[in-house]
Amino acid sequence: MALRRRSRAVLAIGAVLMILIILHFPAPSPVIVPFIPGTVDWSKFEHFHPASSIKPLPTDRPRQLPPVQADRSLFKHSELIEQRRAAVKDEFLRSYNAYKEIAWMMDELAPLSGTGKTTFGGWAATLVDSLDTLWIMGMKKEFQEATIAISAMDFSVTKDGSINVFETTIRHLGGLLGAYDLSGEPTLLQKAKEVGEMLYVAFDTPNRLPGFWLNFEDARNGRQVAGTNDPSASPASLTLEMTRLSQLTGDPKFYDAADRVIRFLDRVQNDTLLSGMWPLTVNFQDETAQGDTFSIGALADSLYEYLPKMHALLGGVDPVYERLYLTSADVVIDNLLYRPMVPDNADVLIAGDVRVNSQGQSLNPDSQHLSCFAGGMFGLGGRLTGNDSHVEVGKKLAHGCGWAYNAFPTGVMPEIYGMIPCESAESCEWDESRWEPDGESIPKGFSHARDPRYLLRPEAIESIFIMYRITGDIGWQELAWRMFQSIVKVSRTALANAAIDDVTNPDSPKIDSMESFWLAETLKYFYLIFSPPDLISLDEYVFTTEAHPFIRVR
Repeated sequence: MALRRRSRAVLAIGAVLMILIILHFPAPSPVIVPFIPGTVDWSKFEHFHPASSIKPLPTDRPRQLPPVQADRSLFKHSELIEQRRAAVKDEFLRSYNAYKEIAWMMDELAPLSGTGKTTFGGWAATLVDSLDTLWIMGMKKEFQEATIAISAMDFSVTKDGSINVFETTIRHLGGLLGAYDLSGEPTLLQKAKEVGEMLYVAFDTPNRLPGFWLNFEDARNGRQVAGTNDPSASPASLTLEMTRLSQLTGDPKFYDAADRVIRFLDRVQNDTLLSGMWPLTVNFQDETAQGDTFSIGALADSLYEYLPKMHALLGGVDPVYERLYLTSADVVIDNLLYRPMVPDNADVLIAGDVRVNSQGQSLNPDSQHLSCFAGGMFGLGGRLTGNDSHVEVGKKLAHGCGWAYNAFPTGVMPEIYGMIPCESAESCEWDESRWEPDGESIPKGFSHARDPRYLLRPEAIESIFIMYRITGDIGWQELAWRMFQSIVKVSRTALANAAIDDVTNPDSPKIDSMESFWLAETLKYFYLIFSPPDLISLDEYVFTTEAHPFIRVR
């Protein structure tokens, strides 16, 4: 072990020297980045509950799925649009350079206090998460510098006794795989496999379903069990990353591990209290799903998001994903979506929650910024399955989130808000007597902004970007530009960008937080909506929930 540590130290020093060389003497051709292994080889971990069999990756020829993007002739790339794209890149550079100067190799930059934060194991979450954004924006020198730094990271060393399986998967594993799919840099795939081997340990439970946390001490002592009340999205949103890792390494065990979660969800989908959907929290240990609250917001969101995306990634050869998507999507449409009563009578849709009890079910019209991903999900799912009605639902949901942005005095929507459901989705006239806002600063059409923060989230622009690529309609670009200007205006600090405390207040104080998804997702989607449509085409790539592009099997 001492020899190995000494070897790592020598290689790490070499990596630092290589960064300095790139910074001061840019090479005319890419530098070969050495792979520096971690001090723990998780692939050697002996499981207490090994899988009795490993399901192989599908070998059937991919189906010819319908195109997602509109015809190339519908897209126009003007000088004005190029200027807007440059403005997004400039904003990215401000935040990235501040992170590089102040919080390099830490998880996050604190944009007000000018310090670094350790929030996700201390494994440079912002750097890994934004690696493919660097490539997409053409920042190849910065990409190479970051790759060299990441190659020297030891993912087996952390001060934390446990890690969040979901967050580590989507930010670190997804970030490495997305950057590899774009660049082909071998060391990124080797690092991704290291992270994947570590995460695979989380599946070492009696029923091979993972818990919410990977506790290293419990893992070493064979005490891991699946959760009894875990967010449904947590273990159900590992499929894209684990499957792509298996596709790229040829080792099917990662695909097999995540697939077990999906098979469980398949078994119980029609036996829940709202048949066709899964409750917010699930008993993965007993493999039952009897919760009473159903949502596509926090705790459940990416479960649904990943169904059509896995259908795309596997080329449609496993019918379970299309079936799960179509069944759950129709239940969402019939039970969770509503048209809100708004002053301009806009024909938009909002996603609420449903509670089921012995008296029946009831709609809670509270919605979340997190739920804004659904417009893109319905658009993508509708295109992939040839279901035009789902695409239309997606448009109304995406427009609903855009409408909410424009309604608030800051031009930004809150984290959680409520609206007044129309009695009919066909026609809905504004009735001021029904509007009883919870506070003077609440815009017309809203009942409250219970959580008025904006955390630099990407979900609204994500759906608007997908709708632009599906339709080619420049109206989506205009909406995106207004959103971008508003976000920058309220979030910009002397260093970078920060979350804000209250979107109902134009002079809202800021929060000392800039999560990694600001660079990995939000600014990436803003950049792509102002880019030519062949830059990360949705017919060639599928985005993870953290906006990491994976090459689709075709």
